[in-house]
Amino acid sequence: MTTTTVLGYARLPGLMARMTGDEKHAMAAASTVDVLWVLYDRVLNVRPDNVDDPDRDRFLLSKGHGPAAYYAVLAAKGFLDPGSLGGWRGRDSPLGGHPDRLLVPGVEISSGSLGHGLPIAIGVALGLGVRGRRSPRVFVLVGDGELDEGSNHEAIALAGRLGLERLNVVVVDNTSSTHGWPGGIAERFRVEGWATRTVGARDHDALYSAFTAPHPGRPAVVVARLEGEL
Repeated sequence: MTTTTVLGYARLPGLMARMTGDEKHAMAAASTVDVLWVLYDRVLNVRPDNVDDPDRDRFLLSKGHGPAAYYAVLAAKGFLDPGSLGGWRGRDSPLGGHPDRLLVPGVEISSGSLGHGLPIAIGVALGLGVRGRRSPRVFVLVGDGELDEGSNHEAIALAGRLGLERLNVVVVDNTSSTHGWPGGIAERFRVEGWATRTVGARDHDALYSAFTAPHPGRPAVVVARLEGEL
């Protein structure tokens, strides 16, 4: 499934266009494409040739529904053969409507049921510490609507109390949350001791700066806001 082909950002719309039949999640996928690109292109220490390296960074896609953008970025970066995208969701395709870590190279968790990614990321971060792995970072992408799940409330509080410095969360905010957050999403994390930053979800340089800003002794959240698209 892996390939040596590496494609640029401009090719992502064409790669995503190959994956049809899940139009109801098209906006969910489109909302994540820039965040995913910046992470895989400029931030994460993970490549097709080090997916089994214990010192690789871990990326967990908690917002697993509508993974077309994720598959497109993985294909552009050489984890997947771009030719495999056209058959996604087919009977014989490993590329399902939710990513499967046993079938798709580079995928760390099988996801789709909302509210699981952040708690799992805490476990991954703790496990890396127990094994004495100092360099790997853990990034997890969640949607703002997903934060309605009670499991995320508990995870936000726990990570802050534990001071999980290697943990980084990016919330793609497309104003789909049912209940919302008094003071905004960043405030919900800040009161639990997290480092917080809010940037535009399409601003690559701002995303990069936010993802790489130091946050000693604290977990970090980047709220990536989509403006005027929905």
